[in-house]
Amino acid sequence: MAKKPKKQQSGGGGTPATVALTTAGVDFTVHSYDHDPAHPSYGEEAAEAMGVSPERVFKTLVADVDGALTVAVVPVAGTLDLKALATAVGGKRAAMADPALAERTTGYVRGGISPLGQRKRLPTVLDASASGHPTICVSAGRRGLEVELAPADLATLTNATLAPIGRA
Repeated sequence: MAKKPKKQQSGGGGTPATVALTTAGVDFTVHSYDHDPAHPSYGEEAAEAMGVSPERVFKTLVADVDGALTVAVVPVAGTLDLKALATAVGGKRAAMADPALAERTTGYVRGGISPLGQRKRLPTVLDASASGHPTICVSAGRRGLEVELAPADLATLTNATLAPIGRA
C-alpha cells in the first residue's frame, strides 16, 4: 500500500536542517511521510512514499577518508563509490564511518542524517548527477521527513564539492 506524503511549504519541520534552510532564505519544500521501520531502505522508502524518482532522492552517507569524516550525498538509486569519494577530497582511502560515530558527529540518527544543519560541519561531496535535476530531495533530519531544494542551493549551503561519486 502506497503511503501518501504530506507536503508542507518552506519553513516547516523544525529540524536543524529546516532551520538552516529558513535562516539562509532558501526556497524548499518539506515532504513528510509515515516511516515504516520494517522497510529495508530508508532512501527507497522516501522515494516510494513521495512518488519521486529514486534518481532525484539523495541519501546522506558518512565516510572516513584517511581518518577524516566526510559526507557523501548520492542518489538512492545507486551506491557510493568510495574510491571516487576519496579522490574528490584529495584522499587515498575511504571506508564507511562507524554508524554511532556518524550519529554523534552529525547530531542525527541513521536513516535521518541530513547534509544540512549538522552538529559538526563536515567536508561534503555531492554527486555530480544532482546538477541534472531542477530539484532534489535529501533528508530533513529525521526518518520520514525530506526537503526538496535546488542542487545549487544544497551545494552552496554545505560548501559541497560536486564530483561523480555515485554509481548505478
